[in-house]
Amino acid sequence: MHITRSEIPKTWPVPRKGTKYLIAPSHGFSKGIPVLLALRDMLKVVQKRKEAKLIINQGKVLVNGNKIRDENYSMVLFDTLTLEGKSYRLTLDNKKFSLDEISGKEAEEKIVKIISQKLMNKGKIQINLSDGRNFISSEKLKVGDSVVYDLKQKKSKKTIALKTGSKVFSIKGKHLGNEGTVESIDDESKIAVVKFDKEKANVELNNLMALN
Repeated sequence: MHITRSEIPKTWPVPRKGTKYLIAPSHGFSKGIPVLLALRDMLKVVQKRKEAKLIINQGKVLVNGNKIRDENYSMVLFDTLTLEGKSYRLTLDNKKFSLDEISGKEAEEKIVKIISQKLMNKGKIQINLSDGRNFISSEKLKVGDSVVYDLKQKKSKKTIALKTGSKVFSIKGKHLGNEGTVESIDDESKIAVVKFDKEKANVELNNLMALN
């Protein structure tokens, strides 16, 4: 599947001019970027799609510790790409996706936002996360908080509350990609006052991910 350059999300660090078509991500069209673009256009470790397919078929490319099989596999925010012993975290810089090199230890976990939860049998609760994952918990967690997810053990390591004093990352909206600190929260309007580097702003809680 392909899309035209005019259709690509503004978060993709890809020129608007060039070949007419680009590969479409396998899922999360507006939230992620295909591995092919990460390898070719961001890391520049390959020049052509054929080269990317070759190293993927050889099992050299991992996303969140798992070998992938398709070059259109979609990486979403805070996913980790590992290649030849080096790992990179997908983040945002100036409202564009970027890949920051991280340590092997950092690559074993990721921060993900809780977007919903569902009561299961025997009092268990299914916690649904912003990257499509879910896990079963014996305790009720708060929608809007974040979890540190252990990618090797496939479970939550700890919960990070979205509250006054929290360090947060703006995942959408005007302040996309900016980090700040929550100064206050209005629970009724679901609006937080966040101190960014150069300004304070009212931000919807849905637009924020707690980092610590």
